[in-house]
Amino acid sequence: MLNFLKYVLATIVGLLVFFFIGVLLLFGIAASTASRDEVKIADGSVLELKFDKPIKERDPKNPLAELGFSFGSLSSTDGLDQIKAAIRRAKVDDNIEGIFLNMTFVDAGMGKLEEIRNELIDFKKSGKFVVSYADISTEKAYYLSSVADKIYLNPMGTIEFNGMSSELFFFKRLLDKLNIEAQIFKVGTYKSAVEPFFLEEASDANREQLNSFLNSMNSYQLQKIAKSRGMSVAELKDVQDNLLVRDPEDAKKFKLITDIGYFDEAISYMKNDIGIEEKEKIELVQLSKYKKVKDKNISTSKNRIAVIYAEGDIVDGDGDDDNIGGRKYADAIRKARLDDNVKAIVLRISSPGGSALASDIIWREVQLAKKQKPVIASMSDVAASGGYYMAMGCDTIVAHPNTITGSIGVFGVIPNIQGFLNEKMGITVDHVSTGKFSEAPTITRPMTAQEKEIVQNQIDQIYETFTSKAAEGRNMTQDKLKEYASGRVWSGIEAKQRGLVDEYGGLEKAIAIAAVKAGIEDDYRLQELPARKGFFEELFGGLGSEVKMQSIKAELGELYPYYQMYKKVETMKGAQARMPFDLTVQ
Repeated sequence: MLNFLKYVLATIVGLLVFFFIGVLLLFGIAASTASRDEVKIADGSVLELKFDKPIKERDPKNPLAELGFSFGSLSSTDGLDQIKAAIRRAKVDDNIEGIFLNMTFVDAGMGKLEEIRNELIDFKKSGKFVVSYADISTEKAYYLSSVADKIYLNPMGTIEFNGMSSELFFFKRLLDKLNIEAQIFKVGTYKSAVEPFFLEEASDANREQLNSFLNSMNSYQLQKIAKSRGMSVAELKDVQDNLLVRDPEDAKKFKLITDIGYFDEAISYMKNDIGIEEKEKIELVQLSKYKKVKDKNISTSKNRIAVIYAEGDIVDGDGDDDNIGGRKYADAIRKARLDDNVKAIVLRISSPGGSALASDIIWREVQLAKKQKPVIASMSDVAASGGYYMAMGCDTIVAHPNTITGSIGVFGVIPNIQGFLNEKMGITVDHVSTGKFSEAPTITRPMTAQEKEIVQNQIDQIYETFTSKAAEGRNMTQDKLKEYASGRVWSGIEAKQRGLVDEYGGLEKAIAIAAVKAGIEDDYRLQELPARKGFFEELFGGLGSEVKMQSIKAELGELYPYYQMYKKVETMKGAQARMPFDLTVQ
């Protein structure tokens, strides 16, 4: 009887699985057919950009969306590539009358913001309007809004315009309370990534570099806003430094906005501009719909420029969708190198660094590739430490004036938790080894002087390799390169002044340079790498991790960033070539 029930249950489960897969296949076929039907945009429409999701370099491939399902927050990011493509397409779309920036917060780095902002400025050359509305506007959101023809702020709203700052957390007292010793190994006066573990405040060197590049980035941003708003930089700096904008009336008085008004008033303005009756509904087309509009100018050329998107921390092995696995990205560069149809490679980098080993593996593939075809680096929000390691060997390095750059240095941390185990947990540890260094490195006792010397020598050697290869790639002596290294972080402006960057610009500028160097200016198409996962792999793999991430985020709330920090620490194995801090500019 028991066996009979077992077989019946197994049969039922099998039928359910078969039914589920069959339904997915049917939906997949239907979606595939539907995807071939062009999305229709009504005449007199307005492209609405909300920027209410974190912005990554590439648009996420959501298999559920392809099947016609919408699961709200599960589509948790937007792609910079699709945002720019949508703005570019809207510029020449006769059915689109203008763009409506409906936003409060923008979760993106400064490099991404720069590229979106430049696209909006170019869009305005068509004569179409850009209107912005916000209940509350952060500094990042305002940087985008400042290009708009009309800027509306809610009568009860606020606008943040007080400059940039960096808030640093230090854990020394916590470690002292837990009786944990952080054994530090580093090269570079400015390599401050380890400071939180042995200091209680920023060192003078760290404070110097923070002041330098934050002021550089802030000055650049003020110049851009001043040009858009028809003001002087001095006027804006006075407003910013003295916090003169404290309510909507102040914002209008100092010309940061054009109108104090509600959402419906911004809508009414656009209706009037388009010529729609007040009682009629305006057609606001969201990005999720507009990005499905077919691009009629897709090239069919055999010549390709491979764009390799590298975003996140650099880790050993294959990594995952949220980081840069050394082996996976080396394979992607190798694939582009060996493909005769690929005439040039653009390495798109947005990374604070990570594993020194993985960075060097990628660097090696860049060297092999540049012997056969042009390799151009396009640096987005940040290309620091290991991120710069990836870029430094390319033929040309393109960055934004506000790209966080450099941090050429190396560090390692080996904790000693003996005191924590003994005094806090009542646990003792003994060792039996076959050799003098068999148990090294271990975290259950202090390192000996000789063990520390060995590790520090390894860190020193990696730094020498890093600076030597950077000097070779930048065509300068190693001694000269070291003047700009020592773990120091620079803005894109500062980096270009020191020869660490060649050109200002975004991804399109890097692609244009690659096309010229390959001799295919008017005859190429783009190939994106690493290759996307297959439909079912994405569906069954990506969905699970996305659901898990969203659940943790909902549960932890404001503590979620600290969970992310913990997960990042988990990936730090071996020597690290990493930016000395996580920078968030609001």
